[in-house]
Amino acid sequence: MDLSNELLQLIFVFLLGTCIGSFLNVCIFRIPMGKSVAFPPSSCMNCGHKISWWENIPILSYIILRARCRKCSSPISIQYPFVEFLTGGLASLLFQKFGLTPQFFIYFFFVGSLIVIAFIDLEHQIIPDIISLPGIAAGLVASLFIPEVSIVDSAAGIFLGGGTLLAVAWGYYLLTKREGMGGGDVKLLAMIGAFLGWKSIPVVIFLSAAAGSIIGLAIVALNRGNRRSAIPYGPFLAAGAVAYLFAGERIVQWYLS
Repeated sequence: MDLSNELLQLIFVFLLGTCIGSFLNVCIFRIPMGKSVAFPPSSCMNCGHKISWWENIPILSYIILRARCRKCSSPISIQYPFVEFLTGGLASLLFQKFGLTPQFFIYFFFVGSLIVIAFIDLEHQIIPDIISLPGIAAGLVASLFIPEVSIVDSAAGIFLGGGTLLAVAWGYYLLTKREGMGGGDVKLLAMIGAFLGWKSIPVVIFLSAAAGSIIGLAIVALNRGNRRSAIPYGPFLAAGAVAYLFAGERIVQWYLS
């Protein structure tokens, strides 16, 4: 492929990804409140100003408006351009890895779902069933179109992912008489197993547990919490799944060596 054409395609995919990221921001905001993600149109949360098309251009509008509402000057969260940029960047990486194939569209849907789940869990400490449960079924069906993951691998991933965290949650409760892990995390790991297969589960658990431990210890060290502080686990599972998607084999080889 010509280098200039490849660059143009990557730029197009990135821009398309940022547009999808703008929609993901709507999902992140509205799903926890049980609102429709389609209607009504986006508006300022402070004054109700209906956002026009030029105020809703991914990343660029945030810069033009100087991170403030045009009508009431209330601040606009940095989360909005960050999610847009993140979605565009991951779309570009997926395009480089898979090209314009069924895997690209399947894993872009998967990664987009993980982004929504991660940011909702960060803000509300919940993982909506409306995403994870259909995601499990979608991952199982998607395995029919993914050469790397058979339907048997996908089914095994669902049971291994959900079963592992369910066993950990029950064990923690029996030892401490406190809930240490929510059912949302169990369903999320089952969804990850559905899309990535059972071989991904040990790697995702290892990466998410390592990252979660580091962040948790940092919070304690900074005197912003204690050992019983609630830290959402969903974002770490999502990050571990994305890491496995792009570098799973290299991670396993590095660990074994």
